[in-house]
Amino acid sequence: MNDEGLEEIRKRKMLQMMEKSKERKEGMKMGNKENKITVYSTPTCPYCTMAKQYLKGKGVQFADIDVSREGKAAQEMMQKSGQMGVPVLDVNGKIIVGFDRAAIDASLVG
Repeated sequence: MNDEGLEEIRKRKMLQMMEKSKERKEGMKMGNKENKITVYSTPTCPYCTMAKQYLKGKGVQFADIDVSREGKAAQEMMQKSGQMGVPVLDVNGKIIVGFDRAAIDASLVG
């Protein structure tokens, strides 16, 4: 392969890497506004898994906090929601108890 062919491959790879980086950055944004989302969950909770898969499917990034391992986070979740059950989602300051697609969608900005 000649130098021109190698240069073309390098350019394509760089464009692909830049595009992936842009997608990751845009994952937290919908429109031009940034979403701040925390999911309080446990590894064995099927509704937690569904909520996280739903957010991932929408291309939205979130912090996933395992309250079964983090006592302070569990206390924080209970203070925010008044609940001990999971999932609890904090979507831009709105607390959602359980997996509620409509409430999640209504809370996302953008």
